Amino acid sequence: MTKILQIIVLLLLTSIALAESFTIKDIRVEGLQRISAGTVFNFLTVKVGDEMTDNDAKSIIRALFKSKYFNDVEVEHQDGVLVIKVSERPAISSIEFIGNKDLDSKELLKSLSQIGFSEGQVYEKAMLERVELELERQYFSRGKYGVTIESEVTPLSRNRVAVRITMAEGVIATIGSINIVGNTAYEEEDLLADFESTTGGWLSVFTSDNQYSRQKLSADLETLRSFYLDRGYVDFTVESTQVTITDDKKHMFITINISEGERYKIKEVRLAGDLIAPENELFELVTIRKDAVFSRKAITKTTESLTGRLGDDGYAFANVNAVPSIDRENKEVSLTFFIDPGRRAYVRRINIAGNSKTRDVVLRREMRQQEASWISTKDVNQSRARIQRLGYFEDVNVETNPVSATADQVDLNYNVTEMASGSLSAGIGFSQSDGLIFNANVTQKNFLGSGKHINFGFNNSSVNTVYSFGYTNPFATVDGISQGFNAFYRQTDTTEANLARYNTDVWGGDISFGIPISESNRIRLALGYENTTLKLPNDNVIQRYQDFVDKEGTEFDTWTLTLGWSNDSRDNATLPTNGMNQSLSAEVSVPVGSLQYYKLRYKNDWYHPISDSLTLALGGNLGYADGYGDTEELPFFQNFYAGGMRSVRGFQSNTLGIKEDGQALGGNFLVTGGAEIIFPVPFMKKTLKSFRLSAFTDFGNVYDVNEDFDTSLLRYSAGLSAIWISPFGAMSFSVAAPFNEQVGDTTESFQFSLGSTF
Repeated sequence: MTKILQIIVLLLLTSIALAESFTIKDIRVEGLQRISAGTVFNFLTVKVGDEMTDNDAKSIIRALFKSKYFNDVEVEHQDGVLVIKVSERPAISSIEFIGNKDLDSKELLKSLSQIGFSEGQVYEKAMLERVELELERQYFSRGKYGVTIESEVTPLSRNRVAVRITMAEGVIATIGSINIVGNTAYEEEDLLADFESTTGGWLSVFTSDNQYSRQKLSADLETLRSFYLDRGYVDFTVESTQVTITDDKKHMFITINISEGERYKIKEVRLAGDLIAPENELFELVTIRKDAVFSRKAITKTTESLTGRLGDDGYAFANVNAVPSIDRENKEVSLTFFIDPGRRAYVRRINIAGNSKTRDVVLRREMRQQEASWISTKDVNQSRARIQRLGYFEDVNVETNPVSATADQVDLNYNVTEMASGSLSAGIGFSQSDGLIFNANVTQKNFLGSGKHINFGFNNSSVNTVYSFGYTNPFATVDGISQGFNAFYRQTDTTEANLARYNTDVWGGDISFGIPISESNRIRLALGYENTTLKLPNDNVIQRYQDFVDKEGTEFDTWTLTLGWSNDSRDNATLPTNGMNQSLSAEVSVPVGSLQYYKLRYKNDWYHPISDSLTLALGGNLGYADGYGDTEELPFFQNFYAGGMRSVRGFQSNTLGIKEDGQALGGNFLVTGGAEIIFPVPFMKKTLKSFRLSAFTDFGNVYDVNEDFDTSLLRYSAGLSAIWISPFGAMSFSVAAPFNEQVGDTTESFQFSLGSTF
């Protein structure tokens, strides 16, 4: 008997039982087990002393059935007592899922509890049927159309039930074919190139790109629309989509029927509304012009540019709408960009959250947007970029929130995620250029959250033994002038560094100042001192080294002046994906010292995103040095070197350039560079911000003072690289194939560096 029929019968019986009205002397509820009498009384429309009628009885029955607590309800009267007899529905004692691999049981229980199907709730068969349908829908959305779901309800004592849902998930249906019908302007291959859904290939076992998903197909249809709308096909439509499945539910066949329409051009472009800024200035931001092919992408870009320009003047909530007027007879579109700047907004307050270690002042001094001034989209974004470039934060987000009860004020909320900006370590590392490294380091780029940099360390490798201490205050003045100093002692044995043999003991230090001259440009001034003791081996001495010692001696006091310029517009100081970092420096040893020489260096690293997941990186490094005055040639221990992880990968560290007796001498002219395509870790849904992969090509060499620059002498390599910013320092790996190697070159296909060195 259905519920509706049951209620009708009960109402009829109630009508018979309550043929006459009566005054309620008392109310009694019978049949309750778990539910309290008070819960029942909450649904009653009468109370003691009221006149009970037939309509009241019907209302009580409706209300109690509507509560979903009861399977059966009867209303009677006995000598003026209203008797309500109920039969409770059972409670759910437990819910168990079996066979679910794609759907997590904890997440399923959590979502089911939100719709009232959970342990302790009243069991409803209709609700269980809804749960089964929803589970089936979720599996369908994952492409598993062969799923079967069976439910088993087991009665337990004390009017309870145990629910067991068994799922045989089956396999994900793969795509057998994708056909586009109606295309004449473009080949089907070109249209399918950007589809997320494919018929698959040998990598599909990892990428799953051949597995059918309704969401993926919807996204692909939008991609198809964008393809045509960006190429002038205003009337393009997807007329229908047919998806058929084989009887075994394992293969899908997709047919997309389209109508391309005609290609349209732009007849004219106008600006309308409240322009605020000069029209000619705004019109320069319009990327789509008269006689160009209609393009939705260009229209969207123009809208964003205009909105951003108005945002720079304080109109944070400006609205720019592109309204097309279509002339189908002449296949032309007239575009009007209507500008509604809204009200100009002030920044009431800038809030910073997430910086549990870093002091507020460290972030606020990077702010280019100020409180109590007009909001500027450019300044808001610039502030975010400057905070990100500090290198203290893994992520920086900013939100613009309107202030309630006002129409012209906003709050800016900067949320940062701090990352480890220093380390206290004592341990062992290894690199192929320095060998086994024993180290004890204290490095803190954000000392006590003040933004000041300190480092103190001891490193002992087969090449270098270094004791060092350094301190830098990036904001020694309120204007952003930095001040720092370094002191060090270094012993070097080049025998283990693939170089011609000599030893040096060097101690010294420097003091430096950095002066900002614009938003991203700085000038660096430094004065340094070095005391160098040079030792040559007793045998197999390089003759030019011996000649230098005979003329200049073995102990040197050198004072150096350094003038440098740097420009940094990167979006991240650690693993950037956009922007540029370039520097130019001139180091000159002044005549008051033992040696006179100079060094000129230029370095440039450029990053540009070429898609949502790919970044192009280009880099170059030039160096030139020579002696002057009484020092006729550059001291050989100041030479440039090339080859290795930080130079031309695929060649052993420091081995490029001229050689004598098989030993690399370095040179006074350095040329290195390369290009990389940075891409995310394959087969991972979440991007790792501390890990990156790249495909690279490197080139470079060093040239001796007696050599002319010759491109035929450049060495090349290509390969794959990985960098992980681990809690223990940067870890780098590369696999490279060297090219244009010459006799005497030492190649090294696999190279790595574990741990950090000074």
